[in-house]
Amino acid sequence: MREKPTQRKFRDRALGALLQLGLLFLTSVSFAQAIDPLPFKDHAQEVRFQALTRELRCLVCQNENLADSNADLARDLRHEVFDLMQQGKSDDEIKQYLVDRYSDFVLYDPPVKSSTVLLWFGPLAILLAGAVVVVVTVRRRGRAAPVAVQDEKPNDEGDDW
Repeated sequence: MREKPTQRKFRDRALGALLQLGLLFLTSVSFAQAIDPLPFKDHAQEVRFQALTRELRCLVCQNENLADSNADLARDLRHEVFDLMQQGKSDDEIKQYLVDRYSDFVLYDPPVKSSTVLLWFGPLAILLAGAVVVVVTVRRRGRAAPVAVQDEKPNDEGDDW
């Protein structure tokens, strides 16, 4: 027995609506997984935790801090920071623990020392080197001999180029 066109349209709409609901559900599940609730003692501890995780770099993403990253390692490091806070460690002790383990790269604002000089002053050095190249090139072109003026007679040899 054949389906009527109206029954087919109804079935297609129902399947489309179910598909949309399924996609909406999957999207909401992924957002729910991004939330990582931790049992803070009070609001001040939560604010301290948020400030501290904003000062630490996600080692996977590298351009995000621990507070904003959804990487598994970032989640683990957030838990590590939380555990160290629960042990009564200060912010400086927590940072030093992570620096000992992951180097200065874990800090968004690493200290200026011999191992981080290139990190701090490398971009400025590259910018200055580029400026020197531009100035030297412009001066050389300005000092170049003037181009000889060609004869005023038109060249009618048939060469268009």
